Amino acid sequence: MTDTVTSPTTTLPQELSAVRRGHYRLDPVHTRVLFSVSHFGISTYYGEFLSPSGVLDLASPQPGAGALTVSVPVANVLTSSRVLDEELRSRDWLDAERFPAMTFTSTSPVSLAARSFQVAGNLSLHGVTREIVLDASFVGAGVNPTKQVYTIGFDIRGRLRRGDFGVMAALPQIGEEVGLIIGAAFELETP
Repeated sequence: MTDTVTSPTTTLPQELSAVRRGHYRLDPVHTRVLFSVSHFGISTYYGEFLSPSGVLDLASPQPGAGALTVSVPVANVLTSSRVLDEELRSRDWLDAERFPAMTFTSTSPVSLAARSFQVAGNLSLHGVTREIVLDASFVGAGVNPTKQVYTIGFDIRGRLRRGDFGVMAALPQIGEEVGLIIGAAFELETP
């Protein structure tokens, strides 16, 4: 990692009441979008989507009035196998050529009234949009000492049934339920 910490003694505020209001943009370098699925009922297989983008709007002074959007290009799927990566991009699976992005857009406000909360939204994947609920936990906020940018972080988890989105390949050998894990960092945009 090429980050250089300019002040190793910097302490980031951890209180929700200290979070700055404003418009945030997702930091693609420090955000991870992972997925998990049962592999033949024998093991859990993990992969990742690279180059996510998104916004978090916390402009309103009222708690719980924020909005969230996160999008990932499905062609950027990454596993431990280049052959599997190409298979997942194919028409049989994610069909990245016809449906290039997976996008979550909140329909309920992002609440900072508690450290853990749920956010409902529409997930668009493989040409289908369905409502899902994500579990989010506030991790921390403050000036990132490596970039000198005010940043807020969340751990986000959710589950979806890929068959609901028309991704039917290799069912039931490869599990239908897919777990999502997002370690998200959002940077405050300066006006």
